[in-house]
Amino acid sequence: MITYEYPLSERIRTLLRLEDLFDKIAYFIAADEAEDHHVALVTLFEILEVAGRADLKFDLVQELERQRQILLSFRNNPEISEEALAGALYEIEHASAAMLAMQGRIGHYLRENEWLMSIKNRIGIPGGVCEFDLPSYHFWLNRDAAQRRDDLGAWVGPMLAIRAGLSIVLRLLRASGRPESKMAAHGSYQLMLAGRISQMIRLRVHRADPYVPEIGANKYALNIRFLTPDTGMRPKQAEVDVPFELTFCNL
Repeated sequence: MITYEYPLSERIRTLLRLEDLFDKIAYFIAADEAEDHHVALVTLFEILEVAGRADLKFDLVQELERQRQILLSFRNNPEISEEALAGALYEIEHASAAMLAMQGRIGHYLRENEWLMSIKNRIGIPGGVCEFDLPSYHFWLNRDAAQRRDDLGAWVGPMLAIRAGLSIVLRLLRASGRPESKMAAHGSYQLMLAGRISQMIRLRVHRADPYVPEIGANKYALNIRFLTPDTGMRPKQAEVDVPFELTFCNL
């Protein structure tokens, strides 16, 4: 199955983008080639831009505290494992404390690094970081992989508290819904929401079905069209019924 997630608020959209970027930077830092570490640095700058919202840290801490209070209400419930509950509470409290310990604006130490900012200013220019443009960056890319990895780890490390916090929030969000089997007749599905509130929609489609969902939603209705994923021509709507799973997620 392939899972497609569609955020219904700007906050969730930001968290999903950051989750994707943190996953990518972890992958490329773990590699050894200079090209991989170049991509890791590009991704670091993208994290810096996306996480630059002044209220991101506050939003995460506030949401984790709300979830902590909900979990506390389950104490002494015979149907709830005390061990599992204690583990979840510890994870939330540890993530909140780490974010509260962060000083200043997210990634401020990167913005104060003139060498990194000189790279960031040119990295958006096609071919702008060639060796003749930034010889010091060329030198860094030719250092030992372990040294580059240490540098990248030091640059991203102070922001990992954000990753831990958003991972908990998104995990709880994904677990909040119950999947329902649906059928898109001739590739089209519509549902009137009738006041139903959700923060994210998840679709799961069989890998063998060669269709990509195009999702549109507002507070009144959900519309889904399954299209052919042709890259060389205009996508066409499926002419057959497409089965899928639909989940509404809300914290």
